[in-house]
Amino acid sequence: MNMIAIGGAIGTGLFFASGSAISTSGPGGALLAYGLMGILVYFLMTSLGEMATLIPLSGSFETYASRFVDPALGFALGWNYWFSWAITVAAELVAAALIIKFWLPDTPATMWAIIFLAILFVLNVLSARSYGEAEFWFAGIKVVTIIIFLLVGVLMIIGIMGGHTVGFSNWVLDDGAGNKAPFIGGFFGMLSVFLVAGWSFQGTELVGLASGESEHPERTIPKAISAVFWRILLFYIGAIFVVGTLMPFTEPDLLNGSVENIAASPFTLVFKNAGFAFAASLMNAVIMTSVLSCGNSGLYASTRMLYAMASEGRAPQIFAKVNKRGVPMYALYITTAIAAVAFFASLIGEGKVYYMLYNASGLTGFFAWFGIAVCHYRFRKAYVAQGGKIEDLKYKAKWYPFGPVFALILCTIVIFGANTWVFQDGNFTWFDFITNYALIPIFIAVYLGYKIVKKTKLVPLQDCDFKSLEYKK
Repeated sequence: MNMIAIGGAIGTGLFFASGSAISTSGPGGALLAYGLMGILVYFLMTSLGEMATLIPLSGSFETYASRFVDPALGFALGWNYWFSWAITVAAELVAAALIIKFWLPDTPATMWAIIFLAILFVLNVLSARSYGEAEFWFAGIKVVTIIIFLLVGVLMIIGIMGGHTVGFSNWVLDDGAGNKAPFIGGFFGMLSVFLVAGWSFQGTELVGLASGESEHPERTIPKAISAVFWRILLFYIGAIFVVGTLMPFTEPDLLNGSVENIAASPFTLVFKNAGFAFAASLMNAVIMTSVLSCGNSGLYASTRMLYAMASEGRAPQIFAKVNKRGVPMYALYITTAIAAVAFFASLIGEGKVYYMLYNASGLTGFFAWFGIAVCHYRFRKAYVAQGGKIEDLKYKAKWYPFGPVFALILCTIVIFGANTWVFQDGNFTWFDFITNYALIPIFIAVYLGYKIVKKTKLVPLQDCDFKSLEYKK
C-alpha cells in the first residue's frame, strides 16, 4: 500500500514538470507551492483514510459521494476520475516515448508508446496482486534513486562532487530583466505552479481506491497514510531544493513553460551539467521505470473506478464483469483504448500533446480532491448525527473540520485561478482557453445532467449508508 501511493505520485510531475515550476516561479516559489500542496495532500489523505478504513471499497470516494452527499456528485466524480487517470496513462506514455529520444532521437514516439502500453496492459491483466508486486518494484527503484540523487545533489552543492562549490547563488540570481530569485512571477506565477504541484502529488489517493482489494485495510491504510505523506513531501521538497540550487531558473532546458525539450529532465541535466554522461543516461533509464510505474498505477485506478461505477449502475453493466482472477477486463479494455491517444503523439507534436494531457489530468485531479473533501465533511457529520462516536472510528482524521474546509478552499482557488495566465499579457488564444478551462463547465454539466435526469437530492444525514460494504445493485 505504501508503494502503490508512492508509485502513483512520483512520476512525470517530479522528474519533468518540476523544472517548469522552478523556471516559472523561481526556486522559492516552487518550494512554497509544493509545500502548500503537501499540506493539502495530508488533509486529503487523512480524510480519505477515515472513510476508507470504515468502509473499504474499490471506487472509494465515488461511492462515498453517492452515499454521503448526492448520487449526482458520485456520478460526476467517478467519470471524472476515470477520465483523469486514463489520460494520465496517455501522458506517461508520451513522456516515456520521448525519454527514448534521449538515446534514439530518430525513432518514432508512436512505436514506443505501443510497446509501453502493451507492458502496462499485461501487468494489469494478470491480477491485482501482480499489479501490486510490479508497483512495489517500480516504486522501489525510483525511491532509491531519489535518495541517491538528494545525497549527490547535496555533495555537489557543497563542492565535494562536481569540482566546485555551487552554494546558493541561484537563489539570488537576477536574469537582467527584472526577475530575481527566489521568487519570480509574483503571486500569479506561484498560482500557476499550484496546478503543476498538485498534478505532481496526484496519485496519493490511490491508497483509498485500493482499500477494497487490500487484505487488512484497517491496518494497512493508516500505516500507508502516515508514512506516504512524509516520504513524498521529503522527496518533492528535497528534489525541488536540490534542482533549484544547482540550476538557475533561467536555464532554457528547465522547460520554461514548454515541453519541447522534455527529454532533458532537470534530474538528468543536473548530472549532465556536472560532466557525468553515464549517470545522465542511467538517470534517464530510472525515470523511464518511474514513468511506467505511474502509468501502471493510472491504468489500475481508472479500471477500478469504471468497475465501481458499473457495479453501482452508473456505467454500462459490462464493465462490472471480472475474470477468474478478479480483474474487470472490459473496464481494462476501454481504459486502454482511451490511453491509446498517446499513439497519435508523433502526428501532431509530442510536446503539444503532453501539455494538453497533463493540463487536463491536473485539473480533473483537483475535481477528485474537491470531492474527497466534500465527502469527508458530510461523512463525519452523518456519522455523528446517526449516533456514532468519534473514538470508535478505526482511523480519525486530525483537525476536522479545518482539514476538509481548507482542502475545499484551496482546490477551488486552483481550479479557477491556476490558469489565469491565459488572460494575461495580451496573448489570449482559444487553444489555451479551451485546454485549460473547458473541463470546468463539462464537470458541472455532467453533475447537473445526472441530477436533473435522475432527480437526485442531497442525501439526508440520517439516511447516509455506513453499514453496507457491498455495492448497491
